[in-house]
Amino acid sequence: MLLITGYLKEQDDSHQEFEQSHRPETDHPRVLITGGLGQLGVGLAKLLRKRFGKNNVILSDIRKPADNVFYSGPFIYSDILDYKNLREIVVNNRITWLIHYSALLSAVGEANVPLARAVNITGLHNILDIAAEHSLRLFVPSTIGAFGPTSPRNPTPDLCIQRPRTIYGVSKVHAELMGEYYHYRYGLDFRCLRYPGIISADSQPGGGTTDYAVQVFHDAIKTGKFQCNLKPDTRLPMMYIDDCLKATLEVMEAPAELLTMRTYNINAMSFTPEELVQEVQKHVPEFEVTYNVDPVRQAIADSWPMNFDDNNARKDWGWKHDYDLPELVTTMFNFLGSESRIAQAN
Repeated sequence: MLLITGYLKEQDDSHQEFEQSHRPETDHPRVLITGGLGQLGVGLAKLLRKRFGKNNVILSDIRKPADNVFYSGPFIYSDILDYKNLREIVVNNRITWLIHYSALLSAVGEANVPLARAVNITGLHNILDIAAEHSLRLFVPSTIGAFGPTSPRNPTPDLCIQRPRTIYGVSKVHAELMGEYYHYRYGLDFRCLRYPGIISADSQPGGGTTDYAVQVFHDAIKTGKFQCNLKPDTRLPMMYIDDCLKATLEVMEAPAELLTMRTYNINAMSFTPEELVQEVQKHVPEFEVTYNVDPVRQAIADSWPMNFDDNNARKDWGWKHDYDLPELVTTMFNFLGSESRIAQAN
């Protein structure tokens, strides 16, 4: 049982550090990213390393990283269910920011509820206790999946009824409430964003209900054919990964006094599979799509928001997205098309 009291912050050792970007390293946060090999971790590490210095950002996961990830900056093995090891990492590396991305996503979580419960809830408890003990600034992402069929769907405000029907959604509501509780009870600097569906070109789909919006681009380039597992009129909030990473950095850097809440919706666009396909066909006119609805994923999508109200994020800390649907589609094809041409050349 962790007894959380007033912990002494470590003394600043900046006089022992080399100059980096004209400032001592200790002027920058020391960041640990858990679950770093998922869709968002590698991209966020790249963004934070550019801002804070390569050695100030540590990626961690239980999987073996690809060579390009391993050699791009510090990487360590970390199992969030191993409390002692996690604590050693935080202490030995003088971590000040913790970005907690370790989680099983919606469809994967439904296929293995006990594992999702362990990773998404027990792992979170370890993270919360360690972050509170060592006075870390903690970021835990939430999701459109934190809402359920009784939530208002169009738009969905920051504060409303939340009764999700997936273990993923339940675990994220739990994370939001526990983080807020630790903030008010122990002074933990907890920050949370509810992500919409995230679309990125440099990672494969990871088992989420919104993954069709990533797979469609790969299939359009490789085969010109795509089988969608959601109904054509299923509207969900979405965001390009660069906007997601930008929002994460912005909310972490925002002065605490500007934050009127600890969990914010963020949004960029909302579209249906049909609307996405129409935009894709502007680039690949012969693109063919069929619909083979997965009842599990469709039921999940039907319980989620159609559109996020993110006015509080825009008002409190100046959130503003850069990518709408046309920009998203053009960017994805530019990235994947260049990758495809390089692969063919090789």
